Amino acid sequence: MARTIAKDHGQKRAQILKSAAKVFADQGFDRASMAMLASECGISKANIYHYYDSKDALLFDLLDNYLSTLRDRVCGVRSDGPPERALRETVLEILLAYQGADDEHRVQSAGLGALPEDQQKVLKSYQRDMVQHLSGILARVSPSTFAGNPAKLRAATMSVFGMLNWFYMWNTGADEAARREYADLVSNLTLGGLKGL
Repeated sequence: MARTIAKDHGQKRAQILKSAAKVFADQGFDRASMAMLASECGISKANIYHYYDSKDALLFDLLDNYLSTLRDRVCGVRSDGPPERALRETVLEILLAYQGADDEHRVQSAGLGALPEDQQKVLKSYQRDMVQHLSGILARVSPSTFAGNPAKLRAATMSVFGMLNWFYMWNTGADEAARREYADLVSNLTLGGLKGL
């Protein structure tokens, strides 16, 4: 007879993923063990194996959950209105989505390469979707700047992500008000800079 799924299965799974993000971020994926994860979760190692059959499976689920949710939030920002507004809303949404996800972000940066190529492709597709979303907005903000020059558009797009990731690296405890203020700064720098190109 098949084992039934507990009522709190989703909640426990989310707790395991959050704890795994902390352990992987603090210890590094290679040094982290299932015993460490169990200790951080406050459950037995056997219980973790009920949810995940390996550390690799846990890493993939953690990054898949984090990046697909991030992608959905960022790409869910409407981009068919005025492009300046779409830029501001997208930049802000990225910063708000990063809030409380410092461990997941660190694991993404350091752990993605530990996964098999086919799983990396899935995760990189989420990142590519976000890059394309922002890139499309920038192309609409300043069509003449980027016409026929995809390399320049990519450079501008990745520069915006660079500014946002700088904030994540150096202001991890920033509250929503600070994130909104920095989102305005990035948007103003981007819009002003595009006018000068």
